[in-house]
Amino acid sequence: MNQTRYLMGIDGGGTKTQALLADENGRVLGKGVASASNFQVIGHLAAQAAIQEAMDAAWAAADLSPQPLHGFCLGLAGVDRPVERALFHEWAAQIQPQAQVVMVHDAVLVLAAGTPAGWGLALICGTGSIVHGCSPSGQLARADGWGHLLGDEGSGYAVGLAALRAAMRAYDGRGPATALSAALLERWGLATTTDLVPRVYRELQGKHEIAALAATVEMVAAQGDPLARSILATTGHELALAAKAVIGQLQLTGPVPCALAGGVIVAGRIVRQQFESAAWQLGLNLDPITPVPEPAIGAIRLAQAAAAG
Repeated sequence: MNQTRYLMGIDGGGTKTQALLADENGRVLGKGVASASNFQVIGHLAAQAAIQEAMDAAWAAADLSPQPLHGFCLGLAGVDRPVERALFHEWAAQIQPQAQVVMVHDAVLVLAAGTPAGWGLALICGTGSIVHGCSPSGQLARADGWGHLLGDEGSGYAVGLAALRAAMRAYDGRGPATALSAALLERWGLATTTDLVPRVYRELQGKHEIAALAATVEMVAAQGDPLARSILATTGHELALAAKAVIGQLQLTGPVPCALAGGVIVAGRIVRQQFESAAWQLGLNLDPITPVPEPAIGAIRLAQAAAAG
């Protein structure tokens, strides 16, 4: 009889959902990926379906049939209030009644995976952006993460939108010429700048398609385009402002550990450079600064701790 005690960690965001299956020692056995699970955007039923799909894929990748879990951690974007966390906690307890369930905001996973002692800043720059902080005593604070209409100025969506607007301004003569125009057309397989209009207003399936343009802006910036570099400098400054706000709320002093997550800043060398430069200019002492390419590892660590009591 198989006596292995299994752990499952979920990282659910606005672009994708990742599930990691591990044994009780934290050794990853299988990984699964599904679509976005931010219920604020797609609803809780669709979010739960995405989580279940990612879990099933993780079991399949480990060549195992689904079994009872010993520890189960869900780190989900959009679960900012207790009533929202309770909704998913109840669902998780129903599908895994034997498991010790942990339900947290996805930023908490970044802290668990990327800070030496579990406190400091978790900065996420992906489709959206947020800075979540925890003091050594456990006090919590946050800045931004308010969505593309009310905030997220340091996000991939903001970068992509700024690039699209720069292309239209250049086309009109309201702004300077930029290599972004040709790069955006090539990225989307379009012929002329005006083709961006129907692509954006009629054909896009979600915010993540605009956010994905951040990689194009990074490429053009690396080639020396001043406007692309300016967009990324603004992004870095906005992220640093959010970090400063959280440090102020928590009254943190001395070196503050900072974990970075989200494809825009983990994969984006220039974005990270601009953030670190802006943080230094604002007088922030961030050390160490640690990229976290796989926040679901933090979910496994939290599930392991819960299973151990």
